[in-house]
Amino acid sequence: MAIIEQIESVSYKILADQSLLIKTMFYYYGRKKQIVKYYPDPNFDSIIEPFAGSAAYSLHEDNWKKNVILIEKDERVASLWEWLIAKATPEEILRMPDLEIGEKSSEFLHIIHAATKMAFQYRTIKITPVLARNWSISKRYIANNLFKVKHWQIICGDYTEAPDIEATWFIDPPYRKESGKGYRYGSDRLDYKSLAEWALKRKGEIICCEGEYGDYLPFQPLRNSKGVAGKMSKEVIFYKSPIKENQLTLFRFG
Repeated sequence: MAIIEQIESVSYKILADQSLLIKTMFYYYGRKKQIVKYYPDPNFDSIIEPFAGSAAYSLHEDNWKKNVILIEKDERVASLWEWLIAKATPEEILRMPDLEIGEKSSEFLHIIHAATKMAFQYRTIKITPVLARNWSISKRYIANNLFKVKHWQIICGDYTEAPDIEATWFIDPPYRKESGKGYRYGSDRLDYKSLAEWALKRKGEIICCEGEYGDYLPFQPLRNSKGVAGKMSKEVIFYKSPIKENQLTLFRFG
C-alpha cells in the first residue's frame, strides 16, 4: 500500500510540474510555448496578436498585465477566448470532467488538446491517453491562471481588423508552405505580400514570426527548434522597434 501511495504521489508531482510548463490557456498546434522566451520583451503598454491562437507571447511572464488585444479569424478559437475572458470561472473549469480514454468528444476545446495540426479538421475525436493527459493538465492550468486574461480583449475577424494603435505587434501567422497548412485559415489562404505591407504600417514595434520559407520580410535567424518526432525546424524573425533597434543582438541563437 505504501508503494502504491508513493507511486501516486510521484505521478501527481510530475503532472503538477508539467502544468507549470504549459504557459498557454489551451493546446494549439504551432504555439510558441517552447521558444517564446527568445522573443524581445514588449516595450509598449499594449500587445496586439493579430493571429492569436493560444496567445503564448501575451501569457509569457508578466506580458499578460499589458493591454492585450487578440484577433482571431477562426470562430471556434475566438469563441474559446470570449468564454475565457468574459464568462468562465476557475470553479466552473475545475468542475469540467476528465476525459475517458476510448470515448469520443465533439467539443472543440477537447479536440485541440490532441496537439496535432489535423485537430482543426476533426468534428469528433477519440480520446487517447495523450489527449486525456493534456486536458487534465491544461484544465488545472486554466483554472489557476484565468485571472490573467480577464482584462483582455478578443476580436473575431481578419488581422486587418486590429485597431490601428501604437503597440507591440506580435505577428505569428501560419507559416508559409506546408507547415502552415491544416488550420481553418492556413497558409494556402493567406496573401503574404499584403500581410507584409500591412505589418510595416503598424505603429509601435513589430515582431513577426516565420519558418524557413519566410521571404516576404527581411527575416533573420532566431533559433532552430526540435519539433514533432525530433525533426528540427528553423525559426526566423523580423523585428523593428523605435525603442530598442539593436535588441536582436541580445538574442540567444541556436
